[in-house]
Amino acid sequence: MKFQRQPVEEVNVNLTPLIDIVFLLLIFFMVSTTFTRERELTVELPEAVGEAIAESTEFIEIEINPEGEYAVNGKRLVNRDSKTLSRALKDLANGNMDTPLIITADAKAAHQSVMTAMDVSGQLGFTRLRLTAQQPGE
Repeated sequence: MKFQRQPVEEVNVNLTPLIDIVFLLLIFFMVSTTFTRERELTVELPEAVGEAIAESTEFIEIEINPEGEYAVNGKRLVNRDSKTLSRALKDLANGNMDTPLIITADAKAAHQSVMTAMDVSGQLGFTRLRLTAQQPGE
């Protein structure tokens, strides 16, 4: 007896919905991701003629850009307020006011910004204060 065979259907997995979901997830993550930019202050130092002093290993550096914004040890402060600068210096000093304090100000920075940094450091009791400069060009 000869039986008639049933035609075998090919089993296929449709990948189109899977690809659609992957692309939707990709777009979702691209849109919802936040990118942080590390911003640094660009400072052009004033020129001075003199001897360089040897650096100690531990110091606190205040950077002032031409707009008068402060950065303490490379971390930009949220505003130009003297209280914010004072709080940042207290946190870094940990009560050790003998730590050298270096003020690096741009040549075009307002004199008031430098004076505010010096005033705040003096009020906190820092005694070892330095200002940075660069050698004049040839």
